Amino acid sequence: MRTLRDDDGTRYLLLKRSGESSLVRDPETGEERYVRNDRLTDVDGESPLETAAREVPPALRRLLAAVRDDRALGLLLEVDRRGPLAVRDLMAAYDLCESDTLGLLTEFRAAGLVERADVVGEPGYDTTDDARRALVALRERTDDSA
Repeated sequence: MRTLRDDDGTRYLLLKRSGESSLVRDPETGEERYVRNDRLTDVDGESPLETAAREVPPALRRLLAAVRDDRALGLLLEVDRRGPLAVRDLMAAYDLCESDTLGLLTEFRAAGLVERADVVGEPGYDTTDDARRALVALRERTDDSA
């Protein structure tokens, strides 16, 4: 399997190639169709697995990459439900040490999932719109599979 791009810049996964056309799948829509080979070029440096991951919205992919265990997910969910939260309150309320709490918050900030917030004059954090959308999508998928 390879990653291809058409004349418009749309990326596809190559499913089958014949003499004149190729069967490709759009990873964002799941649509499969034939495209003439002269309209397709290889995309160097992008794994087909990275292309396949485009089926999942970018904000949800960032959440999945940043949340490494249940405690991290729990912290992000709590900030989302209760936020904005002061750093002092975060450290007092949960069973994470200061370095773990601040380490996770730093990773979440780097992923665009939380942002700094002023909580009654104290430094704190709140989830970003991207994080809220990703958590909604995650909760909806969880509800559907229950």
